[in-house]
Amino acid sequence: MGRKSFKVEFDESPPDDFDPANPYKDPVAMLEMREHLVREKWIDIETAKILRDKLRWCYRIEGVNHLQKCRHLVNQYLEATRGVGWNKDHRPHSLHGPKVESVEAE
Repeated sequence: MGRKSFKVEFDESPPDDFDPANPYKDPVAMLEMREHLVREKWIDIETAKILRDKLRWCYRIEGVNHLQKCRHLVNQYLEATRGVGWNKDHRPHSLHGPKVESVEAE
């Protein structure tokens, strides 16, 4: 007899019965929607942290060539941090900094 393997399944989609026009109509759906938004926010924050750690590693390893070698990570990190964080949902994108276009290597 071995151990039983259990796999935890999470429902990653927003609730189907949530009505944005009248959010207080169904309090359970409102709380599920709030949990969904918070979960998505935390995923975005943790993704940005992972990219930041990769960028630090790239700067440290590449040394003086970090401007060319780590450019793709810089673009990914800037795009991942655009609008990420608490209380930044309703700020205009102009306050988050200019959008950096990816430059292809020639």
